[in-house]
Amino acid sequence: MARTPSNMLPLGTPLPDATLPDPAGETWKLSQRMGDKGLLVMFICNHCPFVLHIAPFLEELNDKLNALGIRCIAISSNDVNEYPDDSPEKMAQFAATYKLAFPYLYDESQKVARSFDAACTPDFFLFDHARKLAYRGQLDESRPGNDIPVTGEDLLAAAERVAKGEPVPEDSQKPSMGCNIKWK
Repeated sequence: MARTPSNMLPLGTPLPDATLPDPAGETWKLSQRMGDKGLLVMFICNHCPFVLHIAPFLEELNDKLNALGIRCIAISSNDVNEYPDDSPEKMAQFAATYKLAFPYLYDESQKVARSFDAACTPDFFLFDHARKLAYRGQLDESRPGNDIPVTGEDLLAAAERVAKGEPVPEDSQKPSMGCNIKWK
């Protein structure tokens, strides 16, 4: 299991807007998913052990963020020719298994992942109400096999600040860690 850290896109970066399909073929524009207080964009996939480790928490994370006025969206950008477990059909199964109540989109061209400078799965990007990057980095300190429970504490602390219109200190932002995005 290779460990790849986030690239840590500069804070204040505007939301790279794009339109992507979900596995059912419905298209979603990222900016249209903005909540009153912000938007969390997650790069995930179906097979990564780091994503599978946090997947049972994603429903709770979505609920907590929605309560703060922040909506969620997830994107898979992996090369499905080389990694068929990340195909749109398997994305639909993943979404159903983990009761994802937010769109899980397919970035076949990988252009969206590149516009975010996404590097790993999971990779988290939290944008404020002005569509500016306020937080990027880890969900929390939990990793497969380290026996630390998944709580989302780092991301949720940042989300609480974003919901209040407060800046998230840069020194509180640690890179996410996961499998590298499977580039074509």
